[in-house]
Amino acid sequence: MKKIPSFTVNHLKLKPGIYVSRIDTTPSGDTLTTFDIRLTAPNIEAAVTPQALHSIEHLAATWLRNNPLWKDKVIYWGPMGCCTGCYLILKGELQPLDIAPLMIEMFEWIAGFEGEIPGATPQDCGNYTFNDLSEARRVAKRYVEMTLLRLDDSTTNYPE
Repeated sequence: MKKIPSFTVNHLKLKPGIYVSRIDTTPSGDTLTTFDIRLTAPNIEAAVTPQALHSIEHLAATWLRNNPLWKDKVIYWGPMGCCTGCYLILKGELQPLDIAPLMIEMFEWIAGFEGEIPGATPQDCGNYTFNDLSEARRVAKRYVEMTLLRLDDSTTNYPE
């Protein structure tokens, strides 16, 4: 089988950042941009724990779908199976710097979030106890400080 494009990215050189994974056009003519929101350096740094990534998923999806400027553009937010980041799919042809302010605001919100995780109840989630808010907050704070506030070509363009 042919290797899919996301498996051709050199994960030994990939840094935490925001990358365009793909841009697609639907049969109806809509353009969708899939972003690779990379939280850790794959195979170099520890992956995000699944529990923390689950908490980030709930918080980010809720925040994005309630953001008055972006909610109508959000198609999907979800974790990567490798636990090193998340995928964000938005309507439109966009670049990493177009969404950097959105990601900064969202991850700052996650870093400071207190209270019950949205949707983390037995009736709302299939694994509602599988969360770690304190680790999610730590990961979000680190991502803002070490990556989002320092974006450059090496953290917005896939490595060669």
